Amino acid sequence: MALHRAVPNRVGRLGSLLEAFLPWLGLVVVVLLVVALLRRSAAALVVVLLPVAVWTHQFGGLLGTGHGSYDDLVVVQHNVSDENTDPAGTARVLAGAGPDLIALEELVPAALAEYEQTLAPDYPYHAVRGTVGLWSRHPLTGVRQVDIKPRQITEPWSRGLRAAVRTPRGDVAVYVAHLPSVRVGASGFASSWRDESAGLLGRAVSAEPLETVLLLGDLNGTVDDRGLAPLTSRMNTAQRGFAFSFPAAFPLARIDQVMARSATVGHIRTLARTGSDHLPVAARIVLG
Repeated sequence: MALHRAVPNRVGRLGSLLEAFLPWLGLVVVVLLVVALLRRSAAALVVVLLPVAVWTHQFGGLLGTGHGSYDDLVVVQHNVSDENTDPAGTARVLAGAGPDLIALEELVPAALAEYEQTLAPDYPYHAVRGTVGLWSRHPLTGVRQVDIKPRQITEPWSRGLRAAVRTPRGDVAVYVAHLPSVRVGASGFASSWRDESAGLLGRAVSAEPLETVLLLGDLNGTVDDRGLAPLTSRMNTAQRGFAFSFPAAFPLARIDQVMARSATVGHIRTLARTGSDHLPVAARIVLG
């Protein structure tokens, strides 16, 4: 049913570029369906029903809200932006959702103290490695940096951490990551660094000894993007909600992700806009 896989990635990574905006193809399907109905063409309607079925199969389940009291954890993921002029206000928005865990990317030294001070009353446990951090209501152990730096990056670059969270339901390994940015140019969709970093992160998750794993991060790709296959092939993604998170001014895609192993990511949604160019996302997690 994944007809978009027929678009090759060999030239300009056009397949990944298409997959970044795949849900929006539903608008094209709606237009075609309306045209077929207006023309009262049975043949055209039959032809349109195939893409309707494909889109519904792949994305229809995301349309539900999935709210319920069954979640064991609520998590928030946010790229706070290294140009954010209101760290304290951003932290208050995130804490206002009442999550158990908050993962942040693009933390800069000048703003770190404000995040720590604002979140400290409700999140006494936190860890920061490089430009990524994790705040938790529950104790953290085994905190370490995760090396996801592409080989061609020679300057200091630390965008991954791992910690074990001691939840009431047992220890959960939590990874926070910020994969390299992608670019669209004359040569196509430039994602080789992102794809290499995703491979490194996928191997780290695969080697994780704890059974239950959560991955929170700005992965600079959607869950349909084949460049993230080293992660999506190993982990569950959200069952409900589109939660388009970027760009904040007019969100077109969710590149801020929550994934899980041996756990279920239920409903995912966006939170109010902050001083970042990303929207925060919040997700409900069922352990086990």
